[in-house]
Amino acid sequence: MPSGLFALLDDVATIAKVAAASIDDIGAAASKAGVKAAGVVVDDTAVTPRYVTGFTPDRELPIIWRIAKGSIFNKLVLILPVLLGLSALAQWAITPLLMIGGAYLCFEGAEKVWHSLRKDTTSLEEDAAIVADKDHEEAMVKGAIRTDFILSAEIMVIALNEVLDEHFAMRAATLAVVAIAITIAVYGVVGLIVKMDDIGLAMTKAGSAARRSIGRGLVNLMPKLLAALATIGTAAMLWVGGQIFLHGLDEYHIGNIGHGLHDFAHAVAGGLPGAGVWEWLINAGGAGLFGLALGGVIVAALHLVPGKKAAH
Repeated sequence: MPSGLFALLDDVATIAKVAAASIDDIGAAASKAGVKAAGVVVDDTAVTPRYVTGFTPDRELPIIWRIAKGSIFNKLVLILPVLLGLSALAQWAITPLLMIGGAYLCFEGAEKVWHSLRKDTTSLEEDAAIVADKDHEEAMVKGAIRTDFILSAEIMVIALNEVLDEHFAMRAATLAVVAIAITIAVYGVVGLIVKMDDIGLAMTKAGSAARRSIGRGLVNLMPKLLAALATIGTAAMLWVGGQIFLHGLDEYHIGNIGHGLHDFAHAVAGGLPGAGVWEWLINAGGAGLFGLALGGVIVAALHLVPGKKAAH
């Protein structure tokens, strides 16, 4: 009996070691995949705060929580099973899906640029009436979850592309970890951003002079930060979307634009101090300009062709 017990304990220890190694492998794969998707994650984080702009403070976190739940549902229930099926049966479809998502991001970014160039004729009274409408919150949450679906799909496809050589169970576990970790990170940061002015306001009402001064600084900073995030979000959409689409064209050996941009950036930045930073900036700027051009074509088709109207 004792020898049987020791043998069982030895087997349990062996299984535990294998499980620990598997967890380490999943963590490493998820980390690698998450890094590759970082550009879209930045985009997601920068875009989301605009969906709670204008609401009373008591509604901000509940709205973010509703969007976060929708994001988890998007990733784990809708996107993950489809991508696992494609990874097993039709890996050839991964690149076209990435390119379609990239084109959509370019369209979204270009449309924001389009609207920023048009004069806003809406009065403050009309804006207030829109925000006060009982259906406005529902519409904003649905719009945020719809946009999140596209961004989440891009994140998950990019992550999948990094682990296609792994076995099926590893791909599934890695994508699940990426989905949960990125959702917590994105909406945790978003929640902190949108409540920072309330934190600052609370700090101004009590405590030392330094504490009150920091609180006033936070209150004054947040409108500027939210405006900057809107610009960063638009730029990230164009950069990430353009880069994804260019990478797809290169894979199909069409135009060789992406490789040409990379070679140009390397040649220009090669002799400069901090060459790596300059090379990245040139690559990102070139991809962003390509994304703006591609998105502009789509926007023009939807806005200018009779009978067509772009979604908002």
